[in-house]
Amino acid sequence: MSFSSDVKKELCKTRCFDREMRKAELYGMLLFGKTFRADKLVFTTESSHAAARLTLLLEELYMPIIERQNALRVRSGESRLYKIEVVDSEDCRRIYEDFGHSASQVTLRVNRANLSADELSAAFVRGVFLSCGSVSDPMKSYHAEFCVPHKNLSVDLCKILTEVTECDFAPKTVTRSGSYIVYFKGSEQICDLLTYIGAPIQAMEIMGTKAVKQVRNNINRRVNSEMANIEKVVSAAVKQTEAIQLIKDTVGLEALPDDLREIALLRLENPDMSLRALGENLSTPISRSGANHRLQRIMEFAQSKAALAGKKEL
Repeated sequence: MSFSSDVKKELCKTRCFDREMRKAELYGMLLFGKTFRADKLVFTTESSHAAARLTLLLEELYMPIIERQNALRVRSGESRLYKIEVVDSEDCRRIYEDFGHSASQVTLRVNRANLSADELSAAFVRGVFLSCGSVSDPMKSYHAEFCVPHKNLSVDLCKILTEVTECDFAPKTVTRSGSYIVYFKGSEQICDLLTYIGAPIQAMEIMGTKAVKQVRNNINRRVNSEMANIEKVVSAAVKQTEAIQLIKDTVGLEALPDDLREIALLRLENPDMSLRALGENLSTPISRSGANHRLQRIMEFAQSKAALAGKKEL
């Protein structure tokens, strides 16, 4: 089951006792569904919960004759497409007009008279989401969208969302395959949207997933940083060992001053020892920076001997 399916399942569990709120939710589902006309009302969805919710709301509010069809999708053998249609044209007209629409309308617009209070707007947007909304799996990305069939409806939906006083919604729009997409990016906006329309559990799921991803990313950054540091230390130790070996093979370590000869022998015996440990294991302990300074002098000494011998530069 997809994350969107889980969201719609939670939304359909929302208990709504007020008739006007049930009507606002049904309005959102029908208006943004497949077909909303005075002579035809058709709703299609992949969510069995949304299909059951629409059927329940229609029966509670209007008692029309309903035909329900379940069909296997052609492209996916496991996913069903549910189609709910109001069969009788008189029932269609009655419902259509009760929402304040008339057959003479040229284009569909949201009738704001059905959203006269903030809670009605929330119920309406919930219905719109059940009709044409989706949310990406938060483990993959943060994206929520409404796939709207008409431009004017997408404009109206954006206006309704931006007018919500309790949330700072900033929806964006884009066209895709003839539809108008109203979408949100960012976990905070999506969590606010889901909480607003009645899916706080799934909103918490996004927040929890985000926290896990942040911890995982921090751990990965620290591991990568540690690995880079280890590679840097190992590379430096290899170069130091090669320089000391060059001096030993050419002029001998006896050519080095006593302080440099001691740390050179210690490095040859302990090629993986850290600078701090090298300094601490000298007859007269020195700091990490002191050990590094002596090794740098050994590198310079080896470079000069390599130049005199005509060898490749270290």
